[in-house]
Amino acid sequence: MGRIDRLDWTLIQAFLAVAAEGSLSAAARALGVSQPTLGRQVKLMEEQLGIALFYRQPKGLSLTSEGEALLPHAKAMAAAASELATTAAGHDNSLQGTVRITASEFTAMYSLPPILARLRIDHPDIQIELNSTDLSENLLFREADIAVRMYRPTQLEVVTKKLGVLELGFFASKNYLQRRGSPMSIEELMQHDLLGYDRSERFIRGAAKLGWQLSRHDFVFRSDAQNVHCEMIRAGAGIGVMACCLGESFDDVEQILPHFPVPGLEIWLTTHEALRHTPRVAAVWRGLEKGLTPVLSQDSSIPVMHSP
Repeated sequence: MGRIDRLDWTLIQAFLAVAAEGSLSAAARALGVSQPTLGRQVKLMEEQLGIALFYRQPKGLSLTSEGEALLPHAKAMAAAASELATTAAGHDNSLQGTVRITASEFTAMYSLPPILARLRIDHPDIQIELNSTDLSENLLFREADIAVRMYRPTQLEVVTKKLGVLELGFFASKNYLQRRGSPMSIEELMQHDLLGYDRSERFIRGAAKLGWQLSRHDFVFRSDAQNVHCEMIRAGAGIGVMACCLGESFDDVEQILPHFPVPGLEIWLTTHEALRHTPRVAAVWRGLEKGLTPVLSQDSSIPVMHSP
């Protein structure tokens, strides 16, 4: 076997990406390199080590036993490199540079654009990268500098702040209500076309705590993407859950059963503790806090949905 201490760090990154994604094409997209380049890097690492790291299969790549043995050590190296970069970034005192934010697709589409536009005016030397994803980016590995979460983060070595609760309610388009009428009770609501969730059971669990028993089969349309729900509601597909502050901004929808306690979502800001007081990160944190807090409720009696 060759010597791993002579490996270029980019080769180890290539190995980790392919191991995580299971294919060269997906790993290349994740790293932002071409597939041929990534393939050459994997092959070079195998040649330098004198072992095969992956089995080549029709639908992708899987780790060999040798690759499995090396994986935890490569992950440890990545963690150490990330910690080094995070610590260095935490000592950068300039109010310029890039801040990477991760947020759900819903938050990125409907809540953040005016806030980030304001940040651009207030801090023109800060560049923003926004990763809109419903997956949880790992702050400890510098996949993001600040995360806007819809649940309380539990990672160690991160700083968190609860901004409030995003109130949710039942909404339907005026077009739908003209066709089907407006339900006056939960029992009547159950006779309508309900828009719900696919793999996520957060809302079903929250509803059960309120004594309202639901299953995914009660939904005529299922998607875990909240922004898709909003547009399906507006299109007249049925009755669904939408953020109250958003529903009130649309002229083509109306709230249904406004007094029914629909479980809301806690909104949290999170960053690595080493970055919290870095000037550019602190400036973006303040901007996000200032922009998001006014549309959130501080009422502690509102029921909330917990972790995904």
